[in-house]
Amino acid sequence: MTNPGNFNPEIHSTDFRKPFEAYRVGRNELVPIDGRKMESLNGKWHFLADPLEYMLRGSWYKEEKYDEAGREKPQDYDFDSYPKMKVPSCWNMERSDLFYYESMGDYIRNFRYVKHSDDERVFLHFEGAAYRTYVFLNGKPVGMHDGGSTPFTVEITDAVAEQNRLIVAVDGSRSDTRVPMSNTDWFFYSGIYRDVYVIRTGRTVIKDWFVRLVPDTDFSEIALDFEADGLNEGTAVLRVPELGIEKDVNVKEGKGSIVLKASPELWSPENPKLYDVELSYDGDTVKDRIGFREFKVVGNDIYLNGKKRFMKGICLHEDDIKMGKCTTEASIREAIRVVKEELHGVFIRLAHYPHTRLFAKIADEMGIMLWEEIPVYWAIAFDNASTYKDAENQLGELIRRDHNRASVVIWSVGNENADTDARFRFMSSLADFAHSQDNTRAVGAACLVNEVDERIEDRLADSLDIIGINEYYGWYNPDFSKLGRVLRNSAPSKPVIITEVGAGARAGNHGTSDMLWTEEFQEEFYRKQVAEIGSCSFIKGVSPWILYDFRAERRFNSYQEGFNRKGLIDSDRKTKKLAFAVLASFYETKE
Repeated sequence: MTNPGNFNPEIHSTDFRKPFEAYRVGRNELVPIDGRKMESLNGKWHFLADPLEYMLRGSWYKEEKYDEAGREKPQDYDFDSYPKMKVPSCWNMERSDLFYYESMGDYIRNFRYVKHSDDERVFLHFEGAAYRTYVFLNGKPVGMHDGGSTPFTVEITDAVAEQNRLIVAVDGSRSDTRVPMSNTDWFFYSGIYRDVYVIRTGRTVIKDWFVRLVPDTDFSEIALDFEADGLNEGTAVLRVPELGIEKDVNVKEGKGSIVLKASPELWSPENPKLYDVELSYDGDTVKDRIGFREFKVVGNDIYLNGKKRFMKGICLHEDDIKMGKCTTEASIREAIRVVKEELHGVFIRLAHYPHTRLFAKIADEMGIMLWEEIPVYWAIAFDNASTYKDAENQLGELIRRDHNRASVVIWSVGNENADTDARFRFMSSLADFAHSQDNTRAVGAACLVNEVDERIEDRLADSLDIIGINEYYGWYNPDFSKLGRVLRNSAPSKPVIITEVGAGARAGNHGTSDMLWTEEFQEEFYRKQVAEIGSCSFIKGVSPWILYDFRAERRFNSYQEGFNRKGLIDSDRKTKKLAFAVLASFYETKE
């Protein structure tokens, strides 16, 4: 029994986070932002590192400065005196003392709001904050979200005032039950590192819309499905002016669907054709530039618009030597240009978490196919129900964000997980969920090889459309001859993409082809790999590891110095290693 007279909850409570679960938001609360008018909250915010989580534990967000009798109480915080932190940014890159900091960071700013109409609804939208985010407005909790790389939306219609104090507490800590889990092989950047917006709508808001080419219709039908919150019955209007489409869509129970005859010019890497598409309903309008294409798997083959494709690709981390997990439009465009024009590629695997929405939008425009995945990485807590719920929600948020992107052709449900019963249930359920949400893309995962029997074997393959295989024969496993035996022993019924293959080399470090960490060793490694891969009939693509060197907290020999050095280009994103030319030559001649 607790004596209420001597119990101080902020000192003794161990479940102080639990009350905020009631404010959790996820994919069902997400509002699409493409084509909307939004007001940015980017800029300088006050910031405090809060390792003991007193924003939550001590209820600092309430800013209770006086007792019931109006007497002033001493406070342990002073929000307006805190130094400023740029939003968006990774706090690791903004202050040297926070480089390895992975606990809570408190962001505080004020903003003014003036209502534009009587039926106006107001939302806060976050494109990315790592990892768990608590949102407070005017002394009250309004939202909580898990997932460091997917967007989330918080409605504040009933909480917003003319003058507002916004507090965002970002918990950057790792946990074995979160997605990703505590042990990863990339740098764990933290903070509000993507854009923050205010969104205004009328009484009705379009919550999701999915426009695409209908599979198996000879490229002659376009479909729309959408959901709205507000007016449950009415008529929406879909417009695609270049195709002469302006059609009414009946809405019942907040949902509308239509299938239309159309003959759009098909999107491809060689011809990245996009159309202006607009959907309006009860005063709310969303707009986007959308491409129409058919991506499908038949037997061991991959088809785009009815033609067989070999997925000539590369992996890429969202990691910049100066900005961390932040990026720029110029950086994205340059990466895609290098892959298309210099590497002769058509495909990028965005590892190992959802990259910025901007990447897929630019990929649509420039013409590159994408593999997008969620960070179900290594030893996830596969037997934990809340971990699965987290993973499924992040997958759902990613699909809702990008299902109108023609460039995104594969949803991946994970990377390098041991084939256990718990993992099989977890991953196959995710694959089933992805299929239920989208029938226009393939579902894949980066799997492991059965090293005992030396063959491609994973129970998850039955739930996938494309089998991804990570193999490092000649590097982590020095016996390169094993690769040939694995391929000869395998007879998969689905296409295989070598989702990872690579060897480390420090740019500028030269020696013989037998010396680890030299450019010559990496060059020879790639020569042997592409010869073996190129002669295998069931391999339909490859995305070597990786385009650019990137930070990794577990890699500290004298050549790596805190970076994974398997990049074909140095972390400066300019200096190409010798192996780059080997892969470029393979792709240039590979049909």
